[in-house]
Amino acid sequence: MKPSRLLGATAALGLGTLAYSWVEATRRFVVRELSAPVLPPGSEPIRVLHLSDIHLVPTQTPKLRWLRSLASLEPDLVVNTGDNLAHAASVTPLTEALGDLLDVPGVFVFGSNDYFSPRLKNPMAYLGGGTGVDVGGDWERVRDLPYETLRSELGRGGWLDLNNARGELTVNGTRIAFRGVDDPHLRYDDLSDPSTDPTADLRIGVAHAPYLRVLDAFTAAGDEIILAGHTHGGQLQIPGVGALVTNCDLEPGRADGLHRHRVAGFGESWLHVSAGCGTSPFTPFRFCCRPEATVLTLTG
Repeated sequence: MKPSRLLGATAALGLGTLAYSWVEATRRFVVRELSAPVLPPGSEPIRVLHLSDIHLVPTQTPKLRWLRSLASLEPDLVVNTGDNLAHAASVTPLTEALGDLLDVPGVFVFGSNDYFSPRLKNPMAYLGGGTGVDVGGDWERVRDLPYETLRSELGRGGWLDLNNARGELTVNGTRIAFRGVDDPHLRYDDLSDPSTDPTADLRIGVAHAPYLRVLDAFTAAGDEIILAGHTHGGQLQIPGVGALVTNCDLEPGRADGLHRHRVAGFGESWLHVSAGCGTSPFTPFRFCCRPEATVLTLTG
């Protein structure tokens, strides 16, 4: 092949891949169905809708339309693991799109993009892997997103705020003890109290970013299942290989989906990591990693 034709073919392949990745990120939303056997024997199943990493800009009409459709899934419980916002004007369109879901029993924690608006960064810094922990520097700026308004709106129907907090809900006759942490990616998490409620029927840990220190603490305390987001499922996955990075210290093999987490001497828990349904507005691309919500059915 002549060099000019090779160059043209390479450019066409690159543009095609870019176009596909944009469509994947902004149009091809999916609801995944999974189940985890964590309830006491004989318990009524609980359908959990796990939402994460919405990264909403008010003009994202297809995403808002898809979010509105999720109420038709009729979940018993909603868990929102943060990074809801990507614009200061997103709270109202977000809560309007969530609609009736806000009246379903639910819990939430925040991620960094509930506090700080996104900034243009070199995407290669993310693809380079590492822990992705941001301390100081960019995160010393003023919290410019309306997170307190978001907190009020998510809680107006009864959703529990689990940012470094605990709570309890009874769902389908099962008494669930929750504990959550504020965003571990910003080191806002407080793990100073390792105790849990041994009398609850089920114990659930909730965090935005699945850093190992948080997963270890929840598992050691006896939480049967942990829900988190943040990773975007790697955002770019290679067929047959999967995610290359997680933007935290969780290994790429658990960048999304349902897995086990083990801590020596303390047993194990289930871990569900949502690939989320958004991206930074500056990098609206996903490859082989569709934006998602998950219906996670908890069974006996």
